[in-house]
Amino acid sequence: MSADVSGTRFLPLEALAEITGGVALGGGAPGGAVELPYLRVANVQDGYIDTHDVKTVGVPASAVRRFRLMRGDVLLTEGGDLDKLGRGAVWDGRIDPCLHQNHIFKVRCDRAKLLPEFLSLYMASGEGKSFFLRVAKQTTNLASISSSQLKAMPVPVHSLAGQRRIVDVIETVSAQERAIEASIAKLEAFSGGVMAELADLECGTLNDVLDFGPQNGIYKPGSSYGLEGTPIVRIDSFRGGPSDFTRNLLRVAVANEEVERYKLVTGDVLINRVNTPELVGKSTAVGEVLESTVFESNMMRCKLRADRAVPAFVETWLGGRTAKAHFRARAKSAISQASINGSDVRSCPFPKLHIAEQLEFLDRLAAVRGQQRFENGELVKLRKLKQGIMDGLLDRRVSV
Repeated sequence: MSADVSGTRFLPLEALAEITGGVALGGGAPGGAVELPYLRVANVQDGYIDTHDVKTVGVPASAVRRFRLMRGDVLLTEGGDLDKLGRGAVWDGRIDPCLHQNHIFKVRCDRAKLLPEFLSLYMASGEGKSFFLRVAKQTTNLASISSSQLKAMPVPVHSLAGQRRIVDVIETVSAQERAIEASIAKLEAFSGGVMAELADLECGTLNDVLDFGPQNGIYKPGSSYGLEGTPIVRIDSFRGGPSDFTRNLLRVAVANEEVERYKLVTGDVLINRVNTPELVGKSTAVGEVLESTVFESNMMRCKLRADRAVPAFVETWLGGRTAKAHFRARAKSAISQASINGSDVRSCPFPKLHIAEQLEFLDRLAAVRGQQRFENGELVKLRKLKQGIMDGLLDRRVSV
């Protein structure tokens, strides 16, 4: 037994549990084999077991006992991508009999000394992941651990009652995490339903609400770009949807008359005219602009009639299924790129909605998306809190 500077005592895992490998695949089923379900690396995720796709394997009847899983076994992947090394979970016995393949370690705890749920938490903690990274054999982005390394893994020694209290605390936080995840999923479905309403609207064309454009942007050679000059919106300056053109833009040398011709103002709509097939037509409505800013030739600028269209609604519509399908159908392909032109933009379907109706739709969508953003933020904070609590409880920096 050893102890760290905080006084926490540790024992090697092999003193607290039995560690075994799984059944090797390949070579065909031997005579007298039985066909049974088994878990692969893809089934063992970080904190849970996914049994939506479980394969079967033929093994000798005499080997079933060795590879058969029992409720409470801790399953751990022996390798994979570096960020997924040592992921695992506790088996709940939902399939019986069920085996495991040789790329998954089975850790069967001595229940008088170690709770499976506690061990699973420790392996997922910062200390556990740090151990796996220290001992792993790495090749490029792949890594693996051996059974001897896993057996030597130092595990903190707590009483069974202390282990149970730690597990209960973490499970309470995990229950909150699952509740937020479920709420986010419902909001995502509701947001999709609000967007789906647009598909049933009677449409004219985008040309009906345009005051000017589409206008192609300015072309400048690479030598014109640098740290000085006028900010310019480029193909990678926005993803589609809301954007921020007040920072992180490259600058380009342009004449005053060019600035006047290609200067963006709040409410302009930019549409990407050249891109990969799935991104051609991505669009954004220009928001705040702090200084004169121009746009590149691989996009088009449209100005809207203020009495017929709200920029944010146009942005939302152009990011929806109907507009995307229109641009994909009209796009001209060349190797890995596609392009659309002004005619394609003008002929894009656009709903026959009055300004008040567009604003009402935006209000409903904003309410849902605002709640989504809030709950996603809460989920991020809760997960950080959970990791901190987990690490602190496991090494006794935090009191149960």
